[in-house]
Formats: sequence, structure tokens, C-alpha cells
Amino acid sequence: MDKAVPLALAASFCTATSSVCQRLGARSFDVSTRPDAWLIFRLLRRPVWLAGLAAMILGFVFQVTALRYGALALVQPLLSLELLIVFGYMTFLGGGQVRRRDWLAAASMSAGLSIFLLAAAPSGGRSSAPASLWWLAGLVTAGVAIAGLAVAFSQRAQGPAPAARRAAILGAVTGIAWGFVAAVIKEFSARLGHGPGAVFSNWSPYVLIIAGAASLLLASHALAAGPLAASQPGFTILDPLSASLLGMFLFDEHMQARPVNLAFEALALALLVGGVIALSHSRLLAGEDQEQLAVTATQTAH
Repeated sequence: MDKAVPLALAASFCTATSSVCQRLGARSFDVSTRPDAWLIFRLLRRPVWLAGLAAMILGFVFQVTALRYGALALVQPLLSLELLIVFGYMTFLGGGQVRRRDWLAAASMSAGLSIFLLAAAPSGGRSSAPASLWWLAGLVTAGVAIAGLAVAFSQRAQGPAPAARRAAILGAVTGIAWGFVAAVIKEFSARLGHGPGAVFSNWSPYVLIIAGAASLLLASHALAAGPLAASQPGFTILDPLSASLLGMFLFDEHMQARPVNLAFEALALALLVGGVIALSHSRLLAGEDQEQLAVTATQTAH
């Protein structure tokens, strides 16, 4: 457990660094009207985006290693500090004036997520899920992703704050997709102790590659679409929440349902909702929206 805490903190730092670097690399691309299937290939030419990708991979390694030494209930709440680290980066880099209200909103969301994960403490279950449940989970996740893309790029998204709204929707969809990837990783890891034949004869490594690539493309669109303050909450919050729900559905895990646990879970959800509402009125979103409009206008002029 002594090793799990610094490893989890290192994972949070790396994933926050990844988001900031990938936002810096993607912010000049215009994805305001439709998805760009070739966006990742364009981003590969940006050194700062590649640095963000390297930080993402390193963060994943730190997270997996932390889980070897500590329980999920310890590691996952520490990973929620990623949101506060991102705000720290924004303050340091001058990416909009981060006010006390913004810090409180981010702290509320991080605390809410941590309390929920600690109170729910999913446990039990099986290491592998039936194919029928996987089909249903995959279809629902794909449906949510397609619906999110449709809403993000619809005419209704062209309102007074289009960039922030689009980034928030795409960030939420990406978080849900990452939760599905985490579930596939659990299925994949259950095969590792049975030799290469058992691993590569199973569907999980191939779905992991496809789902991972699709999630990276979604994340790239979210980071290119608008302010990091809009997309990051979806990354940080919906990833572990959707992974927990999939854990219950696919692997028959059980959340704690004693009255005291339910009370803390309700408090956690209230903190999450309050933080999201407060952040949705932040000037960070409006400020970067104006910047995004200026970038788009410059690209159109040339």
C-alpha cells in the first residue's frame, strides 16, 4: 500500500499532463462542423501532442502498477486528483484566469468522485463475462458514442457557447468509452495467465485495439473542440463511474448498499452535480470559446 499511493499520484500527474499537452497540440484544428477521421494522423505531426500521448501511456503504466500494490478503492480516488492538477497547469500556463470559484468546483467534483468510489467500493464478481452481456455492453457503448457525436455536431450545438458545449459532450462520451476500455482490459487480463494461445484466440485483445483507437480519436476531438475545462470533467468523472457500472453489469461486482454507504454515495453525487453546475458557469469556458472563434476565423480567412 505504501507504494500504491505515490504510483497513483504519479499516474494522476501523467494523465493531467497528457490532457494539457494534447489540448495544446489539438486546439488549432477546426472540428466545429463534423468529425475528422484523419485527425490523429494530423496530430502525429505535432511534437507537443506526441508528448501528451507518451504521458498518457506512462500514466497507464503507473496506474496498472499502483493496482498491483493497492486496492482499487485506494487507487481510483487518488486518480481523481487529475482534475485539480489540470487546473494547476491552466493557472501556471495562463490558459484563462482560474478563479476561486473554479477551484472550488474542481475540488467538489474530485471530492465527490473520491467519496463515491470509497463508499461504493465495488467487490466480488467474476473475472470473465458471458458473450451475450459483452455484445449488449458494446452495442450500448457504441450507441452512446454515436448519439453523442450526433448531438455535438448538430445545429443545436451552434449556440452561444458552441465550443464549450461540444467539448463537454465529447469529453463525456470519451469518459464513457474509456470505461468500456477498462472493462475490456479486465477481460483481457483474465487470460494472461493461460499462455499466448489463450490470449490471442480470445476476442479481447482485438476489441481492445479497436476500442482503444476509437477512444483516442474521441478524446482528440474533445480536446480539439473547445476548452480543456469543458472536456476534462467528462474524462475524469465518467471514466471510473462507467467502469464501475460495467463491472456490476458484466462481472457481477457488488457495490456497498448499507445505509451509511448509501448516504455517502448520495453526498458524493450531490458534490459532483454541484461542481459540474458551478463549472458550467465559469468564465474559463466563455474565454476560451472566444479564442476558439478567433482561431476558426483566422483559418477561414486563409
